[in-house]
Amino acid sequence: MSRTLGRLCTLAAVLANFITAGTANATHSWNGYHWARSANPFTVTFGNNLTPDWSPYLVTGAADWGVTSGRCNNPSNPVRGAVAAGGASSRNCRPPTGRVEVCNASYGNNGWLGIATIWVSGSHITKGSVKVNDYYMNSPPYNTTAWHSAVMDQEMGHTLGLAHQDENFNNADLLDACGRGSCMDYSADPSNNTTPNQHDYDELVIIYSHLDGAAAVSSPTASEAAGDLDSPNGWGRAVSYANGRPVVFEQDLGGGNKMVTYVLWAQ
Repeated sequence: MSRTLGRLCTLAAVLANFITAGTANATHSWNGYHWARSANPFTVTFGNNLTPDWSPYLVTGAADWGVTSGRCNNPSNPVRGAVAAGGASSRNCRPPTGRVEVCNASYGNNGWLGIATIWVSGSHITKGSVKVNDYYMNSPPYNTTAWHSAVMDQEMGHTLGLAHQDENFNNADLLDACGRGSCMDYSADPSNNTTPNQHDYDELVIIYSHLDGAAAVSSPTASEAAGDLDSPNGWGRAVSYANGRPVVFEQDLGGGNKMVTYVLWAQ
């Protein structure tokens, strides 16, 4: 083998390794937002304010996000999910510091299936809420187990600091090595996108690879207390778009604090 051919073979091998690593790495952190904690693993508590038909999806979602064993998962996943009795009304779903409240109601013909809202101090999540809109979720095509699972797991994933893997409803699913799609991937048919997949667990490991000190704390502000969190009027300014529609909104609460909302629109 000539020296030139040998160099070309070496370069090809390096590029192949790079490409393989690129497909395995996750890159869908939500702006670096994360829960402050002093050790891994850590537990996120989800308050159950749901009706009985929705509660099993929350319990399953909390388990889904805490998976560590099995092929195509990640044993270093730092997240553990716990479900506790809810502490909010289903309409406003306002959380106390340190936990996520999860609610459902018929929030109206406002265009969204689900919203995830986090309150952040700097880059640290201080609390969160998840809302699923029965106005749409109780009617076709959304009144299926697959849609309920996909929406619940996706909104819970946002409160952990994840964005979407992909925002095209009509392309092929983004599969892990086990052929699983992801709840963080938009899909017109979420039958294979009802849970996290390996890329989601890998991203959680990246997001939570460093440790923080004490948990961040923020206090409610007058603007936060007065906002209508069911509509864009209460979400602040749009900061990110997908498919020609705003999907992320920010409301500045002052003092380095803000409220950020991720919206999943009906198609």
